[in-house]
Amino acid sequence: MTELTLAKAINLGLRRTLESDPRVVLLGEDIGKLGGVFRVTDGLQADFGPRRVIDTPLAESGIIGTAVGLAFRGFRPVCEIQFDGFIYPGFDQIVAQVAKLHYRTQGNVRMPITIRVPFGGGIGAVEHHSESPEAYFAHTSGLRVVTCSNPQDAYSMLREAVASDDPVLFFEPKRRYWTKSDVDEDATPLPLGSARVVAPGTDVTLVAYGPLVATARDAALAALDDGISVEVIDLRSLSPVDFETVEASVRSTGRLVIAHEAQQFGGLGAEIAASITERCFFHLEAPPARVTGFDVPYPAAKLEEHFLPGLDRMLDAVDRVMGRVNSLTGWEARS
Repeated sequence: MTELTLAKAINLGLRRTLESDPRVVLLGEDIGKLGGVFRVTDGLQADFGPRRVIDTPLAESGIIGTAVGLAFRGFRPVCEIQFDGFIYPGFDQIVAQVAKLHYRTQGNVRMPITIRVPFGGGIGAVEHHSESPEAYFAHTSGLRVVTCSNPQDAYSMLREAVASDDPVLFFEPKRRYWTKSDVDEDATPLPLGSARVVAPGTDVTLVAYGPLVATARDAALAALDDGISVEVIDLRSLSPVDFETVEASVRSTGRLVIAHEAQQFGGLGAEIAASITERCFFHLEAPPARVTGFDVPYPAAKLEEHFLPGLDRMLDAVDRVMGRVNSLTGWEARS
């Protein structure tokens, strides 16, 4: 067991897949000699050579298209999209080709492509460098969409993604790249599509994923000061969603809060709220609440702390589903 940052855990996962499977190749902008803008692929080209760790032109559509051709020939390509906002030039390739080829060929062609995407805010970046595009891909049948929140999952889920015969969008919370914890290479991982209860509770279910799992855990600790027990679920898989784990929690707590950095309208929170309401309607004590980014383009860096859901907004949603005074009822109600 070794203490690693989330970025180093991904690097280790890539290293182990390159060592164990000669069909694995990495493609991306500046991933070779530079080691990636976040240094996630640092040292891999030096150890495995430029034919397996390939520096590509600045052309996301070309990266994905090349990966499709490699997958056709039996390789297992791992593409890095340098920043979340750069994925859109490759969007057509992903949703029109990668997601559909297995179905289109009646199962004769598989697309074992992993697409790594640093996503979310919190690093003070400029336009196109802090976005949350996960809902576009979760909506697309034929893709798996997953995200890690800690170094152990970063290592294990990355290896599972590369080993999967399905195409996988692997979203990495860039502001958590420097989070450290122990990584056990021999640990038995959860299945790639499974959620995890990271903090048990009895009063409210709080669902989060990626960068907001740590914030959700902090909110659960803070809620204890008011005598409220919050169960935190790390969703991990955004498509498919492990509704069974969420449903079991909500049937117990009777209350649901969903948090994500992406804008609210049409987001993952809406799908989870609707699906759990259908499944647990007679167990709910209050309508589900969402804590999300605002429905505006991602703001300039000096405003991102107002845009990103934080501890106070999560606790306010907990108060809402608990029937306590909150920002919607008006703070004057305290008197």
